[in-house]
Amino acid sequence: MTKKASQIIAGLALLLLNMGGVQAHESTAHYMANEGLMVEHGDTKILFDPLFRNSYGQYMLLPEELEEALFAGAAPYDGIDAVFVSHHHGDHFSPIDMVRLLREQPSIRLYAPNQAVIAMRSESSNNDADIFERVTAVNLEYKDAPVTLNMEGLLIEAVRIPHSGWPTGRLDIENIVWRVTLNEDTTVLHMGDADPNDVHFAQDAQYWNRNNPHMAFPPYWFFSSSSGREILNNRIKAKRSVGVHVPVTIPADPLLRPVELRSFDLFTSPGETRTISTED
Repeated sequence: MTKKASQIIAGLALLLLNMGGVQAHESTAHYMANEGLMVEHGDTKILFDPLFRNSYGQYMLLPEELEEALFAGAAPYDGIDAVFVSHHHGDHFSPIDMVRLLREQPSIRLYAPNQAVIAMRSESSNNDADIFERVTAVNLEYKDAPVTLNMEGLLIEAVRIPHSGWPTGRLDIENIVWRVTLNEDTTVLHMGDADPNDVHFAQDAQYWNRNNPHMAFPPYWFFSSSSGREILNNRIKAKRSVGVHVPVTIPADPLLRPVELRSFDLFTSPGETRTISTED
């Protein structure tokens, strides 16, 4: 082999190595506020619970500059493909703002529980009929089998898990846990305000086993309860979990947090990111 040929082969090997590095780091989770997140994989971008108005005096609201960028379709929220809503509560979902977003960004598709879509219709006008052509309402009762939906670049799976407080409170709330795979590569799980009792997850054991997420976003209380940790470790089996819905009273510095939360990863500041690795 000539010296020139050796150099070409070495260069190709280096190029492939670098391409592999890009591939391993092209999936990213961007924190917005409370349970609001953007996940991007290449040119595909999805949002979870991005627009809400009520902090209930203890949760982070979306910063004004991020909200303006979202409505304008400006970076980093340019080219959003789909939005997912977990449930119709004021710290997760604003129907009037979601109607506005779909008006202003005509390429976005929305997936939401039926309760949220009904609320949006009450905030819309006769001129908004076309936006609901891009809205998919998921109508699931507790213990219904999970459903699977598809759009270009996305495999979408949904199951209803009761809101925290079960079995005595919030039983009427349609809390949807979304499992979304982007471009047949990166799978993420957004849990909304899921209740940390294994009885909700045990009935769909095969569902949880067949597609373990590369990253899960549980509400922080899954980390602070033994049953929640058991669900994350033995049911969901995500490669990595990052807690959301973190009250503003919980510090960003792990050493200043309550003892039971110090060893876990939490999103606490808008603009934070996490790399989602798909490597074994």
